[in-house]
Amino acid sequence: MVTKVQIRSQFDLLNELTLRLIEELKEYGFAKAEYYQLPEISSVDENIIPESITVSKITGELAHKAILNSFSDMYKKPGLSSRVLKRHPGLLIIQDANKQAIIDRIAQVNNAKAAFKNCILAIDNNDARFEAVHNAMPNLITLAAYRKIHSESESPFSVRFTWMHKHATKTLTKKMALEMLEKSAGYKNPRMIDQQKWQSLVAQEQVRVASLGEKEKLRIRRPTRVSPQVNVRYTAQNRYHVSAALPFILINPQPDVKYGQLPSYEKPLSHPRKREYDFLVDRLYLEQVTK
Repeated sequence: MVTKVQIRSQFDLLNELTLRLIEELKEYGFAKAEYYQLPEISSVDENIIPESITVSKITGELAHKAILNSFSDMYKKPGLSSRVLKRHPGLLIIQDANKQAIIDRIAQVNNAKAAFKNCILAIDNNDARFEAVHNAMPNLITLAAYRKIHSESESPFSVRFTWMHKHATKTLTKKMALEMLEKSAGYKNPRMIDQQKWQSLVAQEQVRVASLGEKEKLRIRRPTRVSPQVNVRYTAQNRYHVSAALPFILINPQPDVKYGQLPSYEKPLSHPRKREYDFLVDRLYLEQVTK
């Protein structure tokens, strides 16, 4: 049984280490600081998937301050969504610093984040988990506290930013899919003026799913909000990408490293991912799982 004291104790450690990191980063200063400010998302608009996202670039001292503040941004703010987390893409370059000390401190913070997450997830009931967390730390957004801080201490060829298109996946049985469609048939779809046409559409979907074998595996691959990411490249074959939910820290890089910027996002006119898959039920992004 995870107690309130255990949760609070683990969070206090995470918070203390985060504040230490921030203070140490202040002392080191910066060779380059860029912060890409994204629009705030209100609780009213949290279910709207934006087709465009305007990025405002901030540099210098203001960017440095925004970057440091972002590492402790873990609490719900009045009027803003707590479901769609605010992301803080940015780049902080530290030069002539004690590399190992920074690496060790970031590792301590990330280990504390992982331990806090494991502590929370040990509570197996979602409602009990929510209640326990918010009794211990009112208004804390747990997913924000879990976010890993990404850094690099080996000088790469380039560090660039881009937008990542992700999918939320869920595996279903044939029975589960039919039950979902049965519920859909009873919905009143505001986009369908003629409810009879709506029910006819769902009936066609039910026929397609019902024609499958009983052991057929199905999956929903639903597109989610785009999110910023950092692409770190050494060579054409040696590269990786990580989330830009928090600013990326680059420690003592060589002067010839190439840097990119996060552009504003515009939804593509075409939907290449949707054409890539042969959906059984298009509106639900329901597909058969092929081996």
